[in-house]
Parts: sequence; structure tokens; C-alpha cells
Amino acid sequence: MKNNSLIISIVSAVIAVAALVLNFTNGASPKKSAASAEAETAGVSAVAGDIVYIQMDSLIVNYDMFNDLMTAFQNKVQGLQDDLQKKGRKLESDAKAFENQYTKGLLTRSAAEDQQNKLVQRQQVLQEESARLQGELQEEEMVINNQVLDAIKTYLQTYNEEHQFALILTTTSATNNIINVNPALDVTADVLNGLNEEYIKVRNTVVK
Repeated sequence: MKNNSLIISIVSAVIAVAALVLNFTNGASPKKSAASAEAETAGVSAVAGDIVYIQMDSLIVNYDMFNDLMTAFQNKVQGLQDDLQKKGRKLESDAKAFENQYTKGLLTRSAAEDQQNKLVQRQQVLQEESARLQGELQEEEMVINNQVLDAIKTYLQTYNEEHQFALILTTTSATNNIINVNPALDVTADVLNGLNEEYIKVRNTVVK
């Protein structure tokens, strides 16, 4: 039996499990920007008929709904990661114990084959669980993003019924197409203030 290759394969599986949620945990809670403080005293200098804009990346990372949902999501990810790593370490430990017994001649051929088959099955189950959870987490993260964007879009419809701007543009630090604009047309802080006030009313129903 190729026990050395089995051990290497199982160790590789443990490493893969440990890396399962790297993409999620690396995006830990975003830092608040100046927009958060500005929102408390935000006023709007633009008038009806103006074309205004929102800095979407700043708006989202300072939106309380986004931060609450992402905190809960990251806590879930951490719990799943800890569980998978625990299973991975147990599998690795059992594989090394099996190798030690086999090397010392403490197992019959049939017993060794049986244990090896069980280790391989456990490895496959762990890899399948890792892949399944990764897919589920990606889907859940996408739902959170859609939930946040839908809330912003819904609020902006009501917001503009009051302000009657001709157009509300959005920009991000990565795709900034607005050049030489009057800062008075930036309504990010005012929209953020309104969003957070609305969110307080439904906070307990959004994050459970």
C-alpha cells in the first residue's frame, strides 16, 4: 500500500480545508470613513433639478445594515472554518497513527486495507463538505450584497421624491467617472444618514 502518498494527500486536504474561507475572512469588517461622521451633520446644498452623485463604496461600508450582516456572516464563517479545521486535524492525526501501526507491523493486511479505505473515505467526505460550504458561503455573501443594494435602491426612490434631483449618479474609488465636480453635489453623507435612520426601525428583523 502507498501509505506515504496517503499521508501526503491527507495533509494536503487539511491545508485546503484551512484555506476554505480565506477569501471571506480577509474581507473583515470594513473601517468607517469620514462619511460616517459627516452624516450626522449632513446637509444638502443641491436643489431640485440638479445632477447629484453618491460615493457608493463609502456609502456601503458605513451603512449599518451592511456592517451588521457582514459581522454575522463572518462569525458564521469563522465557526465553519474552526469546525473543518478540527475535523482536518483529527483526520491527519488518525492517518499518522495508522502509518505508525502499519510500519511497525501491528496490523494484518485486511485490517490495514480496511483502515486505509476508511481514511480515504473520510478525506473525500471532508473535501466534499469543504467544497459545498464554500459554494453556500459564496451564495450567502451574494445575497447579502443584493439585500444591501436593494435597500439602498428602495430608499433612493423615496429620497428623490422629496428632493426631485434630475439624476443621481453613483461612483466608486475604482470607477470614478466624475471629474471636476462641485462638492455640494455629493449627497453621500445625507443619503447615509437617512439609510441608517430607516434601518434602525427594522434592525431586529434584518439581523437575527
